[in-house]
Amino acid sequence: MRRVYLDANATTRAHPEVIEAMSPFYGEKYGNASSAHAFGREAKKHLDRSRQQVSQLIHADSPEEIVFTSGGTESDNLAVKGTAYALKDKGNHIITSSVEHKAVLNTCKYLEDQGFQVTYLGVDRYGIIDPEELRKSIRDDTILITIMSANNETGTILPVEEIGRIAGEKNVVFHTDAVQTIGKMPFDVHAAGADLVSLSAHKINGPKGIGALYIKKGTKIVPCHHGGHHENGRRAGTENIPAAVGLGLSCEIAATEGQELFAGVGRLRDMLRDRIEREIGQTQVNSHPEKCLPNTLNISFRYLEGEAIVLGLDSEGIAVSTGSACTSGELEPSHVLKSMGVELMSLRGAIRFSLDRFNTESDIDYVMKKLPPLIGALRKLSPGYKEE
Repeated sequence: MRRVYLDANATTRAHPEVIEAMSPFYGEKYGNASSAHAFGREAKKHLDRSRQQVSQLIHADSPEEIVFTSGGTESDNLAVKGTAYALKDKGNHIITSSVEHKAVLNTCKYLEDQGFQVTYLGVDRYGIIDPEELRKSIRDDTILITIMSANNETGTILPVEEIGRIAGEKNVVFHTDAVQTIGKMPFDVHAAGADLVSLSAHKINGPKGIGALYIKKGTKIVPCHHGGHHENGRRAGTENIPAAVGLGLSCEIAATEGQELFAGVGRLRDMLRDRIEREIGQTQVNSHPEKCLPNTLNISFRYLEGEAIVLGLDSEGIAVSTGSACTSGELEPSHVLKSMGVELMSLRGAIRFSLDRFNTESDIDYVMKKLPPLIGALRKLSPGYKEE
């Protein structure tokens, strides 16, 4: 059976060069970067190089502004909790959006239990906040704005630069979860006006279990891990050298190949969208028509359950999802699409197609060979289906 992977927003296959680069650090180059001997110095040299590669991709001023973490979730936790606790004497108000990744939303809900107050901004039809509503929500005791750069379920790009300007004008710390953005489109921490930026390796053809948090010089933050003086005292624990090497190289590859690569991925995504709209009736595109990641398509098949579509495609070797992999075990419809006001007949039948560097035009042809008959068969079984 042919296998086609269209779930790159959940995770990606590691680039062959990344795998090769990591391999020696599981073998002969096994030193601890905190050790003073030659093994440790060699590990430290490669850790520093990886920090430089990450820094260059996002245009940070210094590699010292990069803190390695275990992934995007930890980076979000460190940014949100770390800022809240560092600035609690100044205020206790946080602003976020209703469409954030659960790594941010559940962290904010945890902080509410700790006495912090959180404003959850609503979004429009495509999942974009109103910057003026953000401005009006800022109070004297607001200490943090945390709003993602692009949505993991729909691919919709949020107005990060405008948010950053507003935060700067009001002297409020701004964190953005850029896990889905970095490596897929140009990202500059200065243009974004961000004080804190989360990223993850396994979304850009790097290894799982490694991410980073950009912390702008001078930004106050309280560590969430306590132990040794690793990462300049901001994140205790022996550094994962093999994974850091993989993250660094995946960032370097993204910096050199990313723009041209994702222009091609975008053409495949558009091909898939156009063929679905042309060959399958009663669909609704939930991704923004213009302000969207080049690899992401979220589309609803009315009157159907997304899980049935996922399972049906899986039986044909095609991998897609109904939304975030981190919420795949939940029975409730997507909180993102609900916030966007997607009507019930479309809400449950939403599918996320997310493409990668390894996809080809023949993959799209194969999907469109299998998808229309599957949708047709499922609609015949749907009690609510009506032909238009």
